Amino acid sequence: MRKMLNTLYVTTQGAYLNKEGETVVVNIERETKLRLPIHTLSSIVCFGQVTCSPFLLGHCAENDVSVSFMTSYGKFLARVLGPVSGNVLLRREQYRQADDLKASARLARMFVLGKVTNSRTVLNRAMRDHPAKIPSGGMEKAIGQFSKVARKLLFEEDLDNIRGIEGRAANDYFSLFDDLIVSQKEDFVFAGRNRRPPLDRVNCLLSFLYSLLCHDARSALETVGLDPAVGFLHRDRPGRMSLALDLMEEFRPMFGDRLVLSLINLAQVRKNGFKITESGAVIMDDDTRKTVLTEYQKRKQVEIEHPFLKEKMPLGMLMFAQAQLLSRFLRDDLDEYPPFIWR
Repeated sequence: MRKMLNTLYVTTQGAYLNKEGETVVVNIERETKLRLPIHTLSSIVCFGQVTCSPFLLGHCAENDVSVSFMTSYGKFLARVLGPVSGNVLLRREQYRQADDLKASARLARMFVLGKVTNSRTVLNRAMRDHPAKIPSGGMEKAIGQFSKVARKLLFEEDLDNIRGIEGRAANDYFSLFDDLIVSQKEDFVFAGRNRRPPLDRVNCLLSFLYSLLCHDARSALETVGLDPAVGFLHRDRPGRMSLALDLMEEFRPMFGDRLVLSLINLAQVRKNGFKITESGAVIMDDDTRKTVLTEYQKRKQVEIEHPFLKEKMPLGMLMFAQAQLLSRFLRDDLDEYPPFIWR
């Protein structure tokens, strides 16, 4: 199993990163603020106007440390990494199955099954944590409906039908999401999912965390030798990491959505930590972004037992475990791909 290493998130505008020996140095206004040995890092993620020296980029590539560049509100821009050491036979099998709609449906239904089941768990846990604040009628009905959807998915073999089921389940889930916000309700109102750009504070948080999850999913897939651009549920599109989007479906509810609810309900983020741009997009200020990144890193360190592997591991390792299981399925070492089901 891959060692759990740190991700360095750089959010301070104008920061400059360079190499000194075997360390990464972060400079702000020509003053050194941080030094980290390269061997303690798995990746570096830069937000907004952050620059890196060419020597640092080369050093990171040599040490298998990816460097990603995002806009200030989390939209992916570019990524620098060294040569990808993948198994060509594994990738050829991935491409063959991606070209076969029946084989794609077989995997797609498992990704969606994980998402639907974990969405149901988010609703269950919210009712358990806040029994007096969350209306139970609609919530219990949705939980029962999600259970039926999960059973139906096990027998669905048509890819378009699976995608339709996923879309309807997502709409049902997000129609209840505002009820899961039990504090700061006037400041954090959720009327539905919107993106590119997010138009309210809740969607701003969701989109930002989904970008982080996609970054981690891509890294996990590349680590085991899979092509993150060729998916099964999400079809090929230039510039889209379709398989990374497939893999992260299981983790959106239990990692992204659950963390957004915690940040709001525990008042770790506040209304004044967001601002509206001239285009109408809602973005976080630096302090809020740092809070979200800190809590995301803390959540990744929490230990959990993998339900299929029966091993204890940090949450941050789950995507690597799922990527390994996916590669084993494609090699025909497993009868089915087991999605991660959150208990």
